[in-house]
Amino acid sequence: MTKIAFIGAGSLQFSQRLMIDILSFPELQETTFALMDIDAKRLEYTRRVGERILREGNYPARIEVTTDRRQALEGADYVVTMLLVGDINVIRSDIEIPLKYGVDQCIGDTLGPGGVFRALRTIPVMLDICRDMEELCPDAWLLNYTNPMAMLCWAINDATGIRNVGLCHSVQGTAWQLSQYIGAPWEEVSYWVAGINHQAWFLELKWKGRDAYPLLRSKIDDPEVYGKDTARFEMFKHLGYFVTESSAHNSEYNPWFRKRPDLLKRYTPGGGWNGGTGFILDLYDTDRADYEDKMERTASGEEPLFLARSMEYASFIIHSLETGVPRRINGNVRNDGLIGNLPDGCCVEVPCLVDGHGITPCFVGDLPVQLAALNRSNIAVQEMAVCGALNRDRRTAFHAVAADPLTAAVLSLEEIRQMVDEMFEAEARWLPSFG
Repeated sequence: MTKIAFIGAGSLQFSQRLMIDILSFPELQETTFALMDIDAKRLEYTRRVGERILREGNYPARIEVTTDRRQALEGADYVVTMLLVGDINVIRSDIEIPLKYGVDQCIGDTLGPGGVFRALRTIPVMLDICRDMEELCPDAWLLNYTNPMAMLCWAINDATGIRNVGLCHSVQGTAWQLSQYIGAPWEEVSYWVAGINHQAWFLELKWKGRDAYPLLRSKIDDPEVYGKDTARFEMFKHLGYFVTESSAHNSEYNPWFRKRPDLLKRYTPGGGWNGGTGFILDLYDTDRADYEDKMERTASGEEPLFLARSMEYASFIIHSLETGVPRRINGNVRNDGLIGNLPDGCCVEVPCLVDGHGITPCFVGDLPVQLAALNRSNIAVQEMAVCGALNRDRRTAFHAVAADPLTAAVLSLEEIRQMVDEMFEAEARWLPSFG
Protein backbone atom coordinates (compact mmCIF):
# COMPACT_ATOMS: atom_id res chain seq x y z
CA MET A 1 0.00 0.00 0.00
CA THR A 2 1.24 3.47 -0.88
CA LYS A 3 1.69 5.61 2.24
CA ILE A 4 1.05 9.33 1.91
CA ALA A 5 1.76 11.59 4.88
CA PHE A 6 -0.17 14.84 5.17
CA ILE A 7 1.79 17.29 7.35
CA GLY A 8 -0.62 20.02 8.38
CA ALA A 9 -3.65 17.79 7.86
CA GLY A 10 -5.75 20.05 10.08
CA SER A 11 -6.17 22.17 6.97
CA LEU A 12 -9.47 20.36 6.54
CA GLN A 13 -10.71 21.60 3.20
CA PHE A 14 -7.39 20.94 1.48
CA SER A 15 -6.84 17.54 3.11
CA GLN A 16 -10.37 16.55 2.13
CA ARG A 17 -9.80 17.71 -1.45
CA LEU A 18 -6.53 15.79 -1.85
CA MET A 19 -7.89 12.57 -0.33
CA ILE A 20 -10.83 12.62 -2.74
CA ASP A 21 -8.50 13.35 -5.67
CA ILE A 22 -6.10 10.53 -4.83
CA LEU A 23 -8.83 7.96 -4.23
CA SER A 24 -10.48 8.82 -7.55
CA PHE A 25 -7.77 6.69 -9.21
CA PRO A 26 -8.47 2.93 -8.87
CA GLU A 27 -4.74 2.21 -8.60
CA LEU A 28 -4.48 4.42 -5.50
CA GLN A 29 -7.55 3.27 -3.61
CA GLU A 30 -5.56 1.14 -1.16
CA THR A 31 -3.52 4.14 -0.02
CA THR A 32 -2.66 4.60 3.64
CA PHE A 33 -3.14 8.25 4.65
CA ALA A 34 -1.02 9.31 7.62
CA LEU A 35 -2.71 12.49 8.82
CA MET A 36 -0.57 14.67 11.08
CA ASP A 37 -1.16 18.05 12.71
CA ILE A 38 -0.15 19.68 15.99
CA ASP A 39 -3.75 20.87 16.47
CA ALA A 40 -5.49 17.76 17.78
CA LYS A 41 -8.96 19.31 17.55
CA ARG A 42 -8.70 20.18 13.88
CA LEU A 43 -6.96 16.89 13.17
CA GLU A 44 -9.95 15.04 14.61
CA TYR A 45 -12.25 16.81 12.16
CA THR A 46 -9.98 15.71 9.32
CA ARG A 47 -10.05 12.12 10.59
CA ARG A 48 -13.84 12.09 10.70
CA VAL A 49 -14.15 13.60 7.23
CA GLY A 50 -11.55 11.16 5.90
CA GLU A 51 -13.44 8.18 7.28
CA ARG A 52 -16.63 9.58 5.78
CA ILE A 53 -14.90 9.75 2.36
CA LEU A 54 -13.84 6.10 2.70
CA ARG A 55 -17.38 5.04 3.64
CA GLU A 56 -19.21 6.99 0.96
CA GLY A 57 -16.75 5.99 -1.76
CA ASN A 58 -16.44 2.40 -0.48
CA TYR A 59 -12.67 2.77 -0.71
CA PRO A 60 -10.32 0.17 0.85
CA ALA A 61 -7.88 2.88 1.95
CA ARG A 62 -6.67 3.28 5.53
CA ILE A 63 -6.36 6.35 7.73
CA GLU A 64 -3.80 6.81 10.49
CA VAL A 65 -3.95 9.90 12.70
CA THR A 66 -1.16 11.29 14.85
CA THR A 67 0.23 14.49 16.32
CA ASP A 68 3.71 12.91 16.08
CA ARG A 69 5.37 14.03 12.85
CA ARG A 70 8.01 11.30 12.89
CA GLN A 71 5.34 8.63 13.21
CA ALA A 72 3.53 10.03 10.17
CA LEU A 73 6.74 10.18 8.13
CA GLU A 74 8.00 6.69 8.99
CA GLY A 75 8.10 4.72 5.73
CA ALA A 76 6.11 7.28 3.73
CA ASP A 77 6.26 7.16 -0.06
CA TYR A 78 4.97 10.71 -0.44
CA VAL A 79 4.85 13.65 1.95
CA VAL A 80 2.41 16.50 1.31
CA THR A 81 3.06 19.68 3.30
CA MET A 82 0.21 22.15 3.80
CA LEU A 83 1.19 23.84 7.04
CA LEU A 84 0.95 27.23 8.68
CA VAL A 85 3.49 28.28 11.31
CA GLY A 86 1.65 30.62 13.62
CA ASP A 87 -1.96 31.68 13.99
CA ILE A 88 -4.28 34.48 12.98
CA ASN A 89 -2.48 36.87 15.34
CA VAL A 90 0.90 36.43 13.66
CA ILE A 91 -0.77 36.95 10.28
CA ARG A 92 -2.28 40.14 11.68
CA SER A 93 1.25 41.29 12.50
CA ASP A 94 2.31 40.50 8.92
CA ILE A 95 -0.48 42.73 7.58
CA GLU A 96 -1.25 45.37 10.19
CA ILE A 97 2.25 46.48 11.18
CA PRO A 98 3.31 47.22 7.57
CA LEU A 99 -0.08 48.88 6.96
CA LYS A 100 0.61 51.25 9.85
CA TYR A 101 3.75 52.32 7.97
CA GLY A 102 1.86 52.66 4.68
CA VAL A 103 2.67 49.27 3.07
CA ASP A 104 -0.76 48.00 2.01
CA GLN A 105 -0.83 44.22 1.45
CA CYS A 106 -3.76 42.08 0.39
CA ILE A 107 -2.43 38.56 1.00
CA GLY A 108 1.16 38.97 2.21
CA ASP A 109 2.12 35.29 2.01
CA THR A 110 4.53 35.30 -0.96
CA LEU A 111 6.55 38.53 -1.08
CA GLY A 112 6.70 41.81 0.80
CA PRO A 113 7.04 42.11 4.57
CA GLY A 114 4.40 39.43 5.13
CA GLY A 115 5.99 36.97 2.73
CA VAL A 116 9.50 37.49 4.12
CA PHE A 117 8.38 36.98 7.72
CA ARG A 118 6.30 33.96 6.79
CA ALA A 119 9.46 32.51 5.21
CA LEU A 120 11.49 33.25 8.34
CA ARG A 121 8.92 31.37 10.44
CA THR A 122 8.36 28.49 8.05
CA ILE A 123 11.75 27.59 6.56
CA PRO A 124 13.15 26.19 9.85
CA VAL A 125 10.08 23.97 10.24
CA MET A 126 10.26 22.76 6.64
CA LEU A 127 13.94 21.90 7.08
CA ASP A 128 13.14 19.95 10.24
CA ILE A 129 10.57 17.97 8.25
CA CYS A 130 13.17 17.29 5.54
CA ARG A 131 15.73 16.14 8.10
CA ASP A 132 13.18 13.72 9.53
CA MET A 133 12.48 12.53 5.98
CA GLU A 134 16.19 11.97 5.34
CA GLU A 135 16.15 9.59 8.29
CA LEU A 136 12.69 8.00 8.05
CA CYS A 137 11.72 8.06 4.35
CA PRO A 138 14.74 9.24 2.33
CA ASP A 139 13.33 8.11 -1.02
CA ALA A 140 9.96 9.82 -0.59
CA TRP A 141 8.84 12.72 -2.76
CA LEU A 142 7.97 15.92 -0.92
CA LEU A 143 5.00 17.68 -2.54
CA ASN A 144 4.89 21.16 -1.03
CA TYR A 145 1.73 23.27 -1.10
CA THR A 146 2.90 25.71 1.60
CA ASN A 147 3.66 29.39 0.94
CA PRO A 148 5.88 31.27 0.38
CA MET A 149 6.40 28.57 -2.23
CA ALA A 150 9.53 29.80 -4.01
CA MET A 151 11.40 30.65 -0.80
CA LEU A 152 10.58 27.32 0.85
CA CYS A 153 11.57 25.22 -2.17
CA TRP A 154 14.75 27.27 -2.60
CA ALA A 155 15.73 26.61 1.03
CA ILE A 156 14.90 22.89 0.74
CA ASN A 157 17.02 22.58 -2.40
CA ASP A 158 19.97 24.43 -0.84
CA ALA A 159 19.92 22.75 2.57
CA THR A 160 18.67 19.18 2.01
CA GLY A 161 18.82 16.30 -0.42
CA ILE A 162 15.10 15.55 -0.40
CA ARG A 163 13.38 15.14 -3.77
CA ASN A 164 10.72 17.82 -3.89
CA VAL A 165 8.43 19.83 -6.09
CA GLY A 166 6.38 22.88 -5.19
CA LEU A 167 2.75 22.70 -6.27
CA CYS A 168 0.24 25.48 -6.79
CA HIS A 169 -3.10 25.75 -8.55
CA SER A 170 -2.38 29.14 -10.09
CA VAL A 171 -1.37 27.89 -13.56
CA GLN A 172 -4.33 25.62 -14.20
CA GLY A 173 -6.61 27.97 -12.26
CA THR A 174 -5.63 30.92 -14.40
CA ALA A 175 -5.98 28.80 -17.56
CA TRP A 176 -9.56 28.05 -16.52
CA GLN A 177 -10.23 31.76 -15.88
CA LEU A 178 -8.80 32.72 -19.26
CA SER A 179 -10.99 30.13 -20.98
CA GLN A 180 -14.00 31.81 -19.36
CA TYR A 181 -12.83 35.27 -20.41
CA ILE A 182 -12.54 34.24 -24.08
CA GLY A 183 -15.63 31.98 -24.07
CA ALA A 184 -13.76 28.73 -24.75
CA PRO A 185 -14.35 25.30 -23.18
CA TRP A 186 -11.51 24.78 -20.72
CA GLU A 187 -10.57 21.38 -22.16
CA GLU A 188 -9.94 23.00 -25.57
CA VAL A 189 -7.40 25.50 -24.20
CA SER A 190 -3.67 24.72 -24.17
CA TYR A 191 -0.78 26.76 -22.81
CA TRP A 192 2.95 27.00 -22.12
CA VAL A 193 3.66 28.81 -18.86
CA ALA A 194 6.92 29.66 -17.11
CA GLY A 195 8.35 32.14 -14.61
CA ILE A 196 8.24 32.03 -10.82
CA ASN A 197 5.47 30.96 -8.49
CA HIS A 198 2.51 33.37 -8.51
CA GLN A 199 4.28 35.32 -11.24
CA ALA A 200 4.59 32.90 -14.15
CA TRP A 201 3.66 33.95 -17.66
CA PHE A 202 1.41 32.51 -20.34
CA LEU A 203 4.06 32.50 -23.04
CA GLU A 204 1.55 30.68 -25.26
CA LEU A 205 -2.23 30.56 -24.99
CA LYS A 206 -4.11 28.57 -27.60
CA TRP A 207 -7.68 27.52 -28.32
CA LYS A 208 -7.93 24.44 -30.52
CA GLY A 209 -4.29 24.95 -31.47
CA ARG A 210 -4.70 28.58 -32.59
CA ASP A 211 -3.32 31.66 -30.83
CA ALA A 212 -5.96 32.87 -28.36
CA TYR A 213 -4.16 36.04 -27.28
CA PRO A 214 -6.01 38.26 -29.80
CA LEU A 215 -9.31 37.19 -28.18
CA LEU A 216 -7.94 37.90 -24.73
CA ARG A 217 -6.62 41.33 -25.76
CA SER A 218 -10.09 42.25 -26.94
CA LYS A 219 -11.30 41.80 -23.35
CA ILE A 220 -9.05 44.53 -21.96
CA ASP A 221 -11.64 47.09 -23.03
CA ASP A 222 -14.55 45.08 -21.63
CA PRO A 223 -15.24 46.72 -18.24
CA GLU A 224 -17.06 43.66 -16.93
CA VAL A 225 -14.06 41.38 -17.56
CA TYR A 226 -11.34 43.94 -16.77
CA GLY A 227 -13.07 44.86 -13.52
CA LYS A 228 -12.93 41.29 -12.24
CA ASP A 229 -9.15 41.01 -12.59
CA THR A 230 -7.94 44.57 -12.71
CA ALA A 231 -4.25 44.41 -11.80
CA ARG A 232 -3.57 41.42 -14.02
CA PHE A 233 -5.32 42.92 -17.05
CA GLU A 234 -3.39 46.15 -16.49
CA MET A 235 -0.14 44.17 -16.44
CA PHE A 236 -1.25 42.31 -19.58
CA LYS A 237 -2.00 45.62 -21.32
CA HIS A 238 1.50 46.97 -20.68
CA LEU A 239 3.71 43.86 -20.50
CA GLY A 240 2.07 41.85 -23.28
CA TYR A 241 1.60 38.55 -21.44
CA PHE A 242 -0.92 37.33 -18.87
CA VAL A 243 0.40 36.40 -15.43
CA THR A 244 -0.67 33.58 -13.11
CA GLU A 245 -2.33 33.92 -9.70
CA SER A 246 -4.96 36.49 -8.83
CA SER A 247 -4.97 40.26 -9.01
CA ALA A 248 -5.05 40.14 -5.21
CA HIS A 249 -1.60 38.55 -5.18
CA ASN A 250 -0.06 40.28 -8.18
CA SER A 251 -1.02 43.76 -7.05
CA GLU A 252 1.56 43.26 -4.25
CA TYR A 253 4.56 42.03 -6.24
CA ASN A 254 5.43 45.29 -8.01
CA PRO A 255 5.49 49.04 -7.27
CA TRP A 256 2.57 50.03 -9.49
CA PHE A 257 -0.79 49.44 -7.80
CA ARG A 258 -0.72 49.79 -4.00
CA LYS A 259 1.56 52.73 -3.11
CA ARG A 260 -1.11 55.49 -3.08
CA PRO A 261 -4.78 55.61 -2.06
CA ASP A 262 -5.86 56.74 -5.53
CA LEU A 263 -4.08 53.78 -7.15
CA LEU A 264 -5.62 51.36 -4.66
CA LYS A 265 -9.06 52.71 -5.47
CA ARG A 266 -8.42 52.43 -9.20
CA TYR A 267 -6.70 49.04 -9.37
CA THR A 268 -8.35 47.07 -6.53
CA PRO A 269 -12.05 47.83 -7.06
CA GLY A 270 -14.40 45.66 -5.06
CA GLY A 271 -11.68 44.29 -2.80
CA GLY A 272 -11.51 40.56 -2.10
CA TRP A 273 -9.66 38.58 -4.74
CA ASN A 274 -9.30 41.79 -6.74
CA GLY A 275 -6.92 43.16 -4.13
CA GLY A 276 -8.72 44.23 -0.96
CA THR A 277 -6.58 45.47 1.93
CA GLY A 278 -5.81 42.65 4.37
CA PHE A 279 -8.05 40.17 2.56
CA ILE A 280 -5.98 37.29 3.95
CA LEU A 281 -7.36 38.00 7.42
CA ASP A 282 -10.81 37.02 6.17
CA LEU A 283 -9.43 33.84 4.58
CA TYR A 284 -7.53 32.72 7.68
CA ASP A 285 -9.98 33.76 10.36
CA THR A 286 -10.68 30.20 11.51
CA ASP A 287 -11.58 31.45 14.98
CA ARG A 288 -14.94 32.69 13.75
CA ALA A 289 -17.92 30.74 15.04
CA ASP A 290 -19.24 29.63 11.67
CA TYR A 291 -15.92 28.00 10.70
CA GLU A 292 -16.06 25.32 13.38
CA ASP A 293 -19.76 24.88 12.71
CA LYS A 294 -19.01 24.17 9.05
CA MET A 295 -16.30 21.65 9.98
CA GLU A 296 -18.74 19.86 12.25
CA ARG A 297 -21.44 19.74 9.58
CA THR A 298 -18.97 18.28 7.09
CA ALA A 299 -17.64 15.72 9.57
CA SER A 300 -21.11 14.65 10.72
CA GLY A 301 -22.48 14.23 7.20
CA GLU A 302 -24.83 17.20 7.09
CA GLU A 303 -22.83 18.82 4.28
CA PRO A 304 -22.66 16.87 0.99
CA LEU A 305 -19.35 15.47 -0.27
CA PHE A 306 -18.56 15.52 -3.96
CA LEU A 307 -16.26 12.63 -4.79
CA ALA A 308 -14.98 14.12 -8.03
CA ARG A 309 -11.39 14.88 -8.95
CA SER A 310 -10.19 18.48 -8.92
CA MET A 311 -7.46 20.25 -10.92
CA GLU A 312 -4.88 20.00 -8.10
CA TYR A 313 -1.67 18.39 -9.32
CA ALA A 314 -0.80 16.13 -6.35
CA SER A 315 -3.01 13.17 -7.27
CA PHE A 316 -1.92 13.27 -10.92
CA ILE A 317 1.75 13.29 -9.91
CA ILE A 318 1.36 10.38 -7.50
CA HIS A 319 -0.61 8.39 -10.07
CA SER A 320 1.99 9.01 -12.79
CA LEU A 321 4.91 8.13 -10.53
CA GLU A 322 3.16 4.94 -9.39
CA THR A 323 1.80 3.77 -12.76
CA GLY A 324 4.11 5.35 -15.33
CA VAL A 325 1.24 7.16 -17.08
CA PRO A 326 2.91 10.31 -18.53
CA ARG A 327 1.55 13.77 -17.75
CA ARG A 328 2.64 17.38 -17.87
CA ILE A 329 2.25 19.70 -14.92
CA ASN A 330 3.74 23.02 -13.86
CA GLY A 331 6.03 22.61 -10.87
CA ASN A 332 8.32 24.73 -8.75
CA VAL A 333 11.86 23.43 -9.11
CA ARG A 334 15.49 24.54 -8.99
CA ASN A 335 16.57 26.64 -11.95
CA ASP A 336 19.38 24.58 -13.41
CA GLY A 337 19.52 26.44 -16.72
CA LEU A 338 15.78 26.01 -17.34
CA ILE A 339 15.11 29.75 -17.73
CA GLY A 340 18.25 31.34 -19.09
CA ASN A 341 17.70 34.93 -17.97
CA LEU A 342 16.75 34.09 -14.38
CA PRO A 343 19.46 33.28 -11.81
CA ASP A 344 20.74 29.72 -11.58
CA GLY A 345 19.75 28.09 -8.31
CA CYS A 346 16.60 30.14 -7.75
CA CYS A 347 13.17 28.49 -7.74
CA VAL A 348 11.27 28.66 -11.02
CA GLU A 349 7.82 27.43 -12.03
CA VAL A 350 8.07 25.58 -15.34
CA PRO A 351 6.37 22.78 -17.27
CA CYS A 352 7.45 19.36 -15.97
CA LEU A 353 6.98 15.86 -17.38
CA VAL A 354 5.90 13.25 -14.84
CA ASP A 355 6.08 9.49 -15.39
CA GLY A 356 7.51 6.38 -13.76
CA HIS A 357 11.03 7.83 -13.97
CA GLY A 358 10.25 10.89 -11.88
CA ILE A 359 9.53 14.58 -12.38
CA THR A 360 11.56 16.07 -15.23
CA PRO A 361 11.52 19.87 -15.67
CA CYS A 362 11.33 21.19 -19.23
CA PHE A 363 13.81 23.63 -20.75
CA VAL A 364 12.19 27.02 -21.41
CA GLY A 365 15.01 29.32 -22.52
CA ASP A 366 14.91 33.09 -22.04
CA LEU A 367 11.74 34.89 -21.02
CA PRO A 368 10.83 38.17 -22.73
CA VAL A 369 13.09 40.72 -21.09
CA GLN A 370 10.32 42.75 -19.42
CA LEU A 371 8.96 39.60 -17.76
CA ALA A 372 12.38 38.40 -16.62
CA ALA A 373 13.09 41.84 -15.15
CA LEU A 374 9.98 41.74 -12.98
CA ASN A 375 10.69 38.14 -11.95
CA ARG A 376 14.25 39.10 -10.97
CA SER A 377 12.98 41.93 -8.74
CA ASN A 378 11.01 39.30 -6.80
CA ILE A 379 13.83 36.75 -6.86
CA ALA A 380 16.18 39.27 -5.21
CA VAL A 381 13.81 39.44 -2.22
CA GLN A 382 13.45 35.65 -2.16
CA GLU A 383 17.21 35.09 -2.17
CA MET A 384 17.86 37.38 0.79
CA ALA A 385 14.89 36.00 2.74
CA VAL A 386 16.21 32.46 2.26
CA CYS A 387 19.71 33.53 3.31
CA GLY A 388 18.28 35.31 6.32
CA ALA A 389 16.31 32.24 7.38
CA LEU A 390 19.15 29.76 6.81
CA ASN A 391 21.68 31.93 8.68
CA ARG A 392 19.26 33.26 11.33
CA ASP A 393 20.37 36.74 10.26
CA ARG A 394 18.08 39.69 11.05
CA ARG A 395 20.16 42.08 8.95
CA THR A 396 19.72 40.00 5.81
CA ALA A 397 16.00 39.71 6.55
CA PHE A 398 15.86 43.51 6.71
CA HIS A 399 17.66 43.71 3.37
CA ALA A 400 15.06 41.38 1.88
CA VAL A 401 12.20 43.63 2.97
CA ALA A 402 14.11 46.74 1.85
CA ALA A 403 14.41 45.27 -1.67
CA ASP A 404 10.72 44.46 -1.92
CA PRO A 405 9.28 46.49 -4.84
CA LEU A 406 6.14 47.65 -3.02
CA THR A 407 7.86 48.43 0.28
CA ALA A 408 10.63 50.37 -1.47
CA ALA A 409 8.02 52.40 -3.38
CA VAL A 410 6.46 53.57 -0.11
CA LEU A 411 9.11 53.79 2.61
CA SER A 412 12.61 55.08 3.30
CA LEU A 413 15.33 52.72 4.52
CA GLU A 414 15.04 54.07 8.06
CA GLU A 415 11.28 53.56 8.04
CA ILE A 416 11.73 50.01 6.72
CA ARG A 417 14.19 49.25 9.51
CA GLN A 418 11.74 50.50 12.14
CA MET A 419 8.94 48.41 10.61
CA VAL A 420 11.09 45.26 10.46
CA ASP A 421 12.22 45.71 14.08
CA GLU A 422 8.59 46.06 15.16
CA MET A 423 7.64 42.90 13.25
CA PHE A 424 10.49 40.94 14.86
CA GLU A 425 9.32 42.10 18.29
CA ALA A 426 5.66 41.24 17.62
CA GLU A 427 6.51 37.81 16.17
CA ALA A 428 9.32 36.86 18.59
CA ARG A 429 7.40 33.79 19.77
CA TRP A 430 7.55 32.33 16.27
CA LEU A 431 11.13 33.42 15.56
CA PRO A 432 13.07 32.14 18.57
CA SER A 433 16.33 31.53 16.70
CA PHE A 434 16.62 35.21 15.76
CA GLY A 435 17.08 36.34 19.36
